[in-house]
Amino acid sequence: MFSELSKGASVTEVAIRLVVAVVVGGIIGWDRERLNKPAGIRTHMLVSLGSATFTLLGFEVGEHYSKEGFDPTRVLQGVVGGIGFLGAGAILQNRGQISGITTAAGVWVAGALGAAAGVGAYVLALAATVLAFAILAAGGKLDQLVGKSPDADADHKTGDVPDEASK
Repeated sequence: MFSELSKGASVTEVAIRLVVAVVVGGIIGWDRERLNKPAGIRTHMLVSLGSATFTLLGFEVGEHYSKEGFDPTRVLQGVVGGIGFLGAGAILQNRGQISGITTAAGVWVAGALGAAAGVGAYVLALAATVLAFAILAAGGKLDQLVGKSPDADADHKTGDVPDEASK
């Protein structure tokens, strides 16, 4: 009944890919949410879902409208550029302090996770999720390992840039 709705993957496979994208994006977003970052669980889930949707859409368009020469990597190029632009909006500079870089990187990774789920690369999506989560969860310990002062990274602590009164 639903097989005619999708020229690419089956409806079940599309649903699985989208759910995987939401789950892996949510795992990364949960870490950011628990640290009260501006881009939390919903943002990461939506970025990952959007990336998977655009990736799947690229395959659908290719199946429906392209005779030959369709290159799905062009869709991925657009997704990467769009996610980069979104991430750039999360980076703030105030009085020489830069914050939001880790949040922007997390959003960028969520986009990649969604794209991986969108093409059905489940092992890649899961492995990258585990690594990204481990990096985010161990952030403070990694900073200490390389000798970075805990106060040197405003993004890691609260995401807030100190104002003049707190200096």
